Amino acid sequence: MTASSPEAPLAQRLAAVHHQIAEAAAEAGRDPAGVTLIAVAKTFPAEAVAEALAAGQRHFGENRIQEGMAKYPALRERHPDLVLHLIGPLQTNKVKQAVAHFDVIHTVDRESLAQELAKEFGKSGRRLPCFVQVNTGEEPQKAGCAPRDADAFIATCRALDLPIVGLMCIPPADEEPAPHFALLNKIAKRNGLTQLSMGMSGDFDTAVMLGATHVRVGSAIFGGRSYAPAA
Repeated sequence: MTASSPEAPLAQRLAAVHHQIAEAAAEAGRDPAGVTLIAVAKTFPAEAVAEALAAGQRHFGENRIQEGMAKYPALRERHPDLVLHLIGPLQTNKVKQAVAHFDVIHTVDRESLAQELAKEFGKSGRRLPCFVQVNTGEEPQKAGCAPRDADAFIATCRALDLPIVGLMCIPPADEEPAPHFALLNKIAKRNGLTQLSMGMSGDFDTAVMLGATHVRVGSAIFGGRSYAPAA
């Protein structure tokens, strides 16, 4: 049984992911401390998050606002340094909840959402770091602005005084991810952005070698997911 196998204790799997990040960073001549590991806990219970917290993990990602609201308040009481990242699509009517319960938003992808976030940041006084999501594969079923529109959209967000810190992407599942990561890095550089949210369980080492500052890893830490059948 290897440290990264599904049967290994969560702490060992977490350590194995950190080791892979360190190896990829070293290969790219980067400091591994410049890569934030986001443990994606969607569909996993609070007990699994607590186990990761006990092993030293502090950054967590959730796709759904309701799941984040249900799972984390009690955990935050015990671990006030917990950082919660919203990595799933955000509807404009959920912006208030997102701003109240999350710490970072990775999926800003359209002007209507940017406007609502700017309004809520003004009202609440909470200004969350934001990533612009770029649909590098231009997949119709996937959120994110098109690469050709990214520069203009980043400018729009800045005009609204949104704290845009970087870019995020999810490459097509059936394509080699490296060109998508390289494209995101290129767009970020020409817009003066230094943070890149890219890479998941199957490709985070490649993402680190191509400049990722945030990797979103779920199954390699928590194990395989079992989704409830659709009603």
